[in-house]
Amino acid sequence: MPNFLLELGTEELPASFVVGSAQQWQRLVPATLAEESLTNDSINVYATPRRLAVLVKGLPVQQLDREEEVKGPPASSAFKDGKPTKAAEGFAKKQGVEIDALEVRATDKGDFVFVLKKIPGRMSADILTELVPQWINKLEGKRFMRWADGDLKFPRPIRSLVALLDDTVLPITLVSGSDTVKSDRISQGHRVLYTPPTPLGKGGTGGVSIPQAEDYVDCLRAACVEVDRTQRKNQIKAQVEAAATKQGGYADITEDLLEEVTDLVEWPNAVVGKFDEEFLILPPEVITTIIVTNQRYFPILKSPDYPELLPYFITISNGDPAKAAIIAAGNERVVRARLADGQFFYKADLVKPLEDYLPKLATVTFQEDLGTVRAKVDRLCKIASLITNQLQITAAEKAYIERAALLCKADLVTQMVYELPEMQGIMGQKYALASGEAETVATAIFEHYLPRGAGDKLPQTLTGQIVAIADKLDTLVSIFGLGMLPTGSSDPFALRRAANAIANIIWAAQLPINLHQLLAEVVAEFTAARPQTSAELLDQLYEFFLQRIRTLLQEEKNVDYDLVNAVLGENDPEYTERALRDLLDALERALFLQQIRNNQTLDLIYETVNRSTRLAAQGDLDKVELEPKTAVKPELFQKSSEQAFYDAVVQLVPQTLLSKQTRNYQQLVDSLTEIAPAVSSFFDGPESVLVMDSDPEIKRNRLNLLGLLRNHARVLADFGAIVKS
Repeated sequence: MPNFLLELGTEELPASFVVGSAQQWQRLVPATLAEESLTNDSINVYATPRRLAVLVKGLPVQQLDREEEVKGPPASSAFKDGKPTKAAEGFAKKQGVEIDALEVRATDKGDFVFVLKKIPGRMSADILTELVPQWINKLEGKRFMRWADGDLKFPRPIRSLVALLDDTVLPITLVSGSDTVKSDRISQGHRVLYTPPTPLGKGGTGGVSIPQAEDYVDCLRAACVEVDRTQRKNQIKAQVEAAATKQGGYADITEDLLEEVTDLVEWPNAVVGKFDEEFLILPPEVITTIIVTNQRYFPILKSPDYPELLPYFITISNGDPAKAAIIAAGNERVVRARLADGQFFYKADLVKPLEDYLPKLATVTFQEDLGTVRAKVDRLCKIASLITNQLQITAAEKAYIERAALLCKADLVTQMVYELPEMQGIMGQKYALASGEAETVATAIFEHYLPRGAGDKLPQTLTGQIVAIADKLDTLVSIFGLGMLPTGSSDPFALRRAANAIANIIWAAQLPINLHQLLAEVVAEFTAARPQTSAELLDQLYEFFLQRIRTLLQEEKNVDYDLVNAVLGENDPEYTERALRDLLDALERALFLQQIRNNQTLDLIYETVNRSTRLAAQGDLDKVELEPKTAVKPELFQKSSEQAFYDAVVQLVPQTLLSKQTRNYQQLVDSLTEIAPAVSSFFDGPESVLVMDSDPEIKRNRLNLLGLLRNHARVLADFGAIVKS
């Protein structure tokens, strides 16, 4: 069975596009082949900085023949007196069949004419010739460009095209204005390490000739190109680890850097460089940022468990291994210059204490309509104070929080952070310690930026947690106050991430913060300074936080959507306010509901509580009333089941109040399980009643009984929102 190779040769591609395009083809190529009924044994996608390729093995020579049933005109218009009309003749002609091939069949809409067409399978070569341009044109990415005078767009100019079905070149042409690329069997080897046996100027191909599609990987390896991305990545990791071991250390290999470097080279070669030991006085984070973020090199650690560095780094070169010393010397010059700059900035910044940088924050704009970073710090300090007022903390802790809130942005105007913005917070911590600030304050300056992205750690100290929440809450309220709400995928101020962080910090640190009250207080401060602010600001923030909490519970805590709705409420202001007043309780109830659904305890109370909840909605009992003696009149009872229901609810009251106070919701569920038989008898037993009695007083009395059960259950959840599992 034939094998098909497609290789797209390009100029140097951005690393992000290399991996992205490979992932797209891994989805697109199998899908389009399946649509064309082209089965295969395997599909492998290859990618390097100078090529994208796909190798499909085990294709059929052609599609299988197939049959297709086509519905035609109604039989009444296709035949008259048993003879075909022009409608039948036209239909037969259009389908390429004789009149005798038409069949009349009964359908729901009457008799119609049908024809069963036999469609011969197309040759795979013809189909692939059509698919290749689609595969290329459907690739998506950032910053596509045009070249020459054509309209074809791609991240970099396309220079060659290999299209082989076994040993046959498929005729494919890519046209971009006057620039034309025709398919061939000639690929390109490594631009430095490969020397063609027959150079282009001497009558040769100037490249790598691929005899058969299945020979692709071996041919390119012989030309010093590792097209298999996984192999290339593994080689880089092994070489870096070996090089670090040789220097007596441990390689600091982050997944992001490994992924990026994999897409920067075609034939990896680890080269070790060295820098002067005098630079080790710099904070390790500064050296690492320069080596990793700016230069894409791997640092070497003294120990895998402690970030102390050795004066070496590892480069993954795409050049000639024989020139490793020259490459290392060039890299060392670059690193030495950058570290020297860092050393100068570090020493200059340490000349004065961190607090002395505060006045300069007044010269830095936070946002055009919100003023300077210094103004933001003032707002942040007020919010931090509002938070501490809600918490039972010591005077010393409060003093640390006030100090950290004041200094948390001071490092933004230091020379180091100006040159290396990613060092914000990190340098603030270093400079605070050097200035004699308490370690608690210094740690909080770093932690208040956490989490910096998905999967990042959260602040671990109380001071860091409070300042982080205050900072993020100021940004949220301020940007919302300007009417700049996130829309779709557009969230330039990372407001969704900020709200997620606030909720996660509260949950992880078990902080009893009343977010509903806190938002109201912060909005009041904001609107007092800006009277023109929309009156809807507070409601917008409430709704936004509920959306983020809903998403976190479903996606990160794995709680079913209906159970989340049962905790947060749907069009239920009292319930949504409860969730924002106590996020810890909302999380606990959501996780507990998921737990009792998983162990099927929920099934024991679902029917009775849900049925009561739905009927109680037709009554007028307040949703917070729990006491039966004030809501129900026993003298109106007509059946013993009513009295039994009432007695059960009376016994339920102390259990519910205790569960509410202690958050022992298992106790509440146990109590609801115990009264389930009494409720079932009320509905369906020998002494069952008609809730919607013709007597309005009796009807109201019975609805109040059901409303009480609903209210007791609402201490845990709104059972009306729960879907039967």
